[in-house]
Amino acid sequence: MALWRAYQRALTAHPWKVQVLTAGSLMGLGDVISQQLVERRGLQAHKTGRTLTMVSLGCGFVGPVVGGWYKVLDRLIPGTTRVDALKKMLLDQGGFAPCFLGCFLSLVGTLNGLSAQDNWAKLQQLWPAVQLANFYLVPLHYRLAVVQCVAVIWNSYLSWKAHRL
Repeated sequence: MALWRAYQRALTAHPWKVQVLTAGSLMGLGDVISQQLVERRGLQAHKTGRTLTMVSLGCGFVGPVVGGWYKVLDRLIPGTTRVDALKKMLLDQGGFAPCFLGCFLSLVGTLNGLSAQDNWAKLQQLWPAVQLANFYLVPLHYRLAVVQCVAVIWNSYLSWKAHRL
């Protein structure tokens, strides 16, 4: 609980920095999970540079872009009713997600040779439900962290897929 309270205080004092660092940390965690639990590399064979690449993508691209989008979306559709959450999810999935995913997958593909087609099919199944719950249940300043926590699983998959030998 003390750690959660410290996170909340930091988020209140420095919302943008904390959200960006949260995104980077959770993307890095996704890579660690991929390397250690999925690929079973062990600590000796862990590719630290790969993890740092994922952290950099989270801090330099995912955190700022998605965090900024949530602010814009909350201005476009203020409120947290069921109807508001549905509107946000539809705008997010119909407008933002295709653009973001195109950019993200192109960036990751450039860095790692990832196939956009494989990832697109999986992503389409997961994110609409996550975003609907996120827009309905989660206050704006926690949305990026919530999505990134769910994304740890997705990031583990992306990291595994991007770095398969």
